[in-house]
Amino acid sequence: MAEKRNIFLIGPMGAGKSTIGRQLANELHLEFFDSDAEIERRTGADIAWVFDVEGEAGFRAREEKVIFDLTEKQGIVLATGGGSIISKETRNRLSARGFVVYLETTIEKQVARTARDKRRPLLQNGEPQEILENLAESRNPLYEEIADLVVKTDNQSAKVVSREIIDKLGF
Repeated sequence: MAEKRNIFLIGPMGAGKSTIGRQLANELHLEFFDSDAEIERRTGADIAWVFDVEGEAGFRAREEKVIFDLTEKQGIVLATGGGSIISKETRNRLSARGFVVYLETTIEKQVARTARDKRRPLLQNGEPQEILENLAESRNPLYEEIADLVVKTDNQSAKVVSREIIDKLGF
């Protein structure tokens, strides 16, 4: 297991990747990174602005580069953006450089958790439930494709999910 000390969290928006990632990093004494926060840090602008100015393709190119850079590190917990797995290159990097944990949640939980969040560009132009269903249809198979572990997050606290990940990965 020594060659796979990184933990990469994947899953849809609202699954709890950032919250669980912070908890996990804290418990394991590892450094925590959030790919969206890193994009914002590097660009000096929020994700919505990047989407507005560069479109989704521009954002995805930035995301791929950030994940490439972050996966070079050792001993980290990385919360990825929900759409990061669209890129085959990113899927390959995540899979090769750490344990990939798919945080699975229901559409209903996603809608509830993202309802008041105006920082989610993909949810701003349409009915959130329908948008999330369409995203799930295309992305869930990609999450499953690279997951070393699948953990349901719906009715569990970040601490409980973190503990489950630690126990199952043997950290």
